[in-house]
Amino acid sequence: MDTKQIENFRKAGSIVKQVKEYARTIVKKDASLLELAEKIEKKIIELGGKPAFPITFGINEFTAHVTPTYNDVSKAHGLIKVDFGVAVKGCAADNAFSLDLEDSEENKKLIKASEESLESAIEAVKDKKTIGEIGSNVQKIAEKYNFSSVRNLSGHSISEGNLHAGITIPNFNNNNHHKLDDGIYAIEPFITAGVGEVFDAKPSGIYEIRKLGNIRDSNARKILDYITDEYGTLPFCSRWLIKKFSTRALISLRLMEQAGIIYQFDQLVEKSRSKVSQTEATILVHKGNVEVLT
Repeated sequence: MDTKQIENFRKAGSIVKQVKEYARTIVKKDASLLELAEKIEKKIIELGGKPAFPITFGINEFTAHVTPTYNDVSKAHGLIKVDFGVAVKGCAADNAFSLDLEDSEENKKLIKASEESLESAIEAVKDKKTIGEIGSNVQKIAEKYNFSSVRNLSGHSISEGNLHAGITIPNFNNNNHHKLDDGIYAIEPFITAGVGEVFDAKPSGIYEIRKLGNIRDSNARKILDYITDEYGTLPFCSRWLIKKFSTRALISLRLMEQAGIIYQFDQLVEKSRSKVSQTEATILVHKGNVEVLT
């Protein structure tokens, strides 16, 4: 990374911190998830960033890739995970936090476990531990609380224009003996009272471009050009496109998906239908130092 890229990652992290404080004040029981998404994403833009991906609200066993639809009437409740990112010139900072909206002791314990797991994982990076040892720290904290870490979700490296840049940071000891080189990394423990595995559920309405290609439909071409210019290789959602192009965007998205140009993520649900807590931060590893950006 050059100095300018690092500066952009730091700016993205600074915006995340401000938006996180704001989000914590408005995510309340029975609040409209659609209104929350629009308010938080608007705040990101007001502060000089762009959403790095559609904000997601995983409630209870719904673990990831759950964003409101354009006509969503769902309300905030239960154990809710607020996962959002900020991009500055393609340089993204990713983060998540969990809130207990039902005054549940189990929820509070799960949140504490995921928060402590994140702290322990970051300490392992600072101590120059291996990737497997970083995951082991997450697993040990989960087990201390008699919970499980989610084994088939992981943290990831981030590069300019690429939210998941190739390196995975597990939530258990996978015996990876490599250490993290200089770079940007999102560490995100998921902790559950269940079996610690997620499965693909229904389509999420969250997409990303997977390959460049032509499409015959004129409306789809127009929307694809907009997607390429506005989001590049970062994820986007149908809700954003419907706001600009109306519901006809749904037809275009289906055509692009059928052509293999875009990929739609599935919602992820904990296999035993147990609640999941998530806490995430983005860090910068640079010249032997570790800086928490978010």
